[in-house]
Amino acid sequence: MREIEKLKEAILKEYPRLSEDSTFSFRCHRGVPCFNECCGDVNIFLTPYDIIRLKNNLGISSEDFLKKYTLTPFDKNLRYPVLLLKMEENDKKSCPFVRQKGCSVYSDRPWACRMYPLGQASPGEGSGELDKPFYFLLKETVCKGFEENNPMTVGDWLKDQGINDYNEMGEYFKDLTLHRFFQKGGKLTPEKMEMFFMVCYNIDKFRQFLYGSSFFRKFEVDEARWKKMKVDDVELLKFGYEWLRFALFGEQTLKVKNDILEARKQELDKQKKK
Repeated sequence: MREIEKLKEAILKEYPRLSEDSTFSFRCHRGVPCFNECCGDVNIFLTPYDIIRLKNNLGISSEDFLKKYTLTPFDKNLRYPVLLLKMEENDKKSCPFVRQKGCSVYSDRPWACRMYPLGQASPGEGSGELDKPFYFLLKETVCKGFEENNPMTVGDWLKDQGINDYNEMGEYFKDLTLHRFFQKGGKLTPEKMEMFFMVCYNIDKFRQFLYGSSFFRKFEVDEARWKKMKVDDVELLKFGYEWLRFALFGEQTLKVKNDILEARKQELDKQKKK
C-alpha cells in the first residue's frame, strides 16, 4: 500500500495534467507485440460496480465471485474495506480473465482496465487550479500501444471505452469513501466494517439481508423501487449507499415508518417512568 501512496504523490507532482480536450495517441490490439502483457502482476482495485458487472458476466453470485477472484489487502491504516482482483498463481501472475485472444470479460471489464492508459486523479477539495481533478497518461515502457498512429482526445477515449456508467456509479462510491467522517479520522466499528463490505461488495447477500428480514416494515421505500431493487443490482447498490449513509453516519437518507417511531417513543417514555 505504501507503493501506491508513493505513486499518488508522484502523479500529483510530476505527471502532465490532461483535460478531456487533450490529445494523445494510443491503440491496443492483437497485432501489437505487447498484447496481454499488461494483464498481469498488477494491482486492480475493484469498485462495487465492477463486481456487479463481472459476477453477472460470469453468471455467479457475488459471494462466489468474492471467494474465487478477490483478495482483501491488510493495512491497519485502511478506513474502509477495499478489494483487489486476485491474480493467477503463475510466473506472470496473470489476470484470471485473460486468454490468448484477449480479455474473456471484455464487455464488463473493470474501470481500471477500461481507463488504461489513462488515469484520473482528484487532488483535493480546494478551489485552486492544482486542486481540480485531472487525467494523466500511464506511459509504461512495456506498452507499444503508444507507437500506434491513432490520435484521439481524452474525451473520445472515455466515450469509446464506455466509461460513463462506471463513472456515474463511481461517484456514489467516492462520495461515501470521502465522507467527512473519514476525513476527520473517524473509524468504523467491526460491525460497521462488515456492513460496509456487504453492501458494497456482496450485493446478493445485501439483497437477502433486506428481503429476508423486517427491514421494509421499518423503513419507507417506494413500492416501485422495492420491486426494482429485488431484481436490479444497480438500483439495489444505489439504495445501499443511502442505507450506509444512514447506518454509518446517521444521515437522514432513509425515513423510518411512523408506527416504528411511535413505538420507540412509547418505549422511551416507559423507561423514563421507571
